[in-house]
Amino acid sequence: MQYQGVLTKMQTEYGNPIQYYLVFEDNFINMNQILNQEIEISFVGYQCLNCSKKKKIFRQGFCYDCFYSSAAVGDWIMRPELSTAHLGVADRDLVYEQKVQLQPHIVYLALSSEVKVGVTRKSQVPTRWIDQGANEAISIVEVPNRYLAGITEVALKSHYADKTNWRKMLTNDIAPADLIAERMKLEMIIPAEAREYFILDKNDLYKMDYPVAQYPLKVKSLSLDKTPSFKGKLMGVKGQYLLFEDGTVFNVRGSEGYVVRITV
Repeated sequence: MQYQGVLTKMQTEYGNPIQYYLVFEDNFINMNQILNQEIEISFVGYQCLNCSKKKKIFRQGFCYDCFYSSAAVGDWIMRPELSTAHLGVADRDLVYEQKVQLQPHIVYLALSSEVKVGVTRKSQVPTRWIDQGANEAISIVEVPNRYLAGITEVALKSHYADKTNWRKMLTNDIAPADLIAERMKLEMIIPAEAREYFILDKNDLYKMDYPVAQYPLKVKSLSLDKTPSFKGKLMGVKGQYLLFEDGTVFNVRGSEGYVVRITV
């Protein structure tokens, strides 16, 4: 069976285990159903997720021009503390920025490679945690805009990592941690503007169960630019990565905008 289309991040359904779907324009693959099967991924070309032109992908599925012009990839995406829509100040497109920034956001702790702090829109819970391969996650504050979430995250970065060590996450080399106990320590560290939104006694710990038959001992990353065709036995899916029997891992989200053919 062959499938072809533009890669976008896998869609997910929270469950035991999490269900993963690779969705193309005309069809989709339930990745859980092809575990323990050999698949081939072949590079076909590029297609920018913003302008749809067949231009080389620069970052985040966008061509160079779109990456530096689209409101969807402004600096406030990666650094929420730079958000200004709550002040009525535009970065690239105020209407878009108000729509995204002026909605409930969560600051959270996640156990992905170690305990890390992060920010997501409330509507993205638990999708965001699944996408980063967290084994567990818990909310700290729920605030009304992205700016308040950003300054809260900045305050907590001196106590927790804000990046996932993807190699540790994919080998599942993760020391256990008590996220509920960690949250209890944080009320006075949170900035005064966000303290009223602190979540103290909610039992909202999420635990993620990934469809992985076998974790690799060591990982090597597949780049379609360097290896335009790869064949291997699919042993699991975690975060936005496909895990293969030989230790090769493929970051689907990191390859957004690539046109591929997948043979199962």
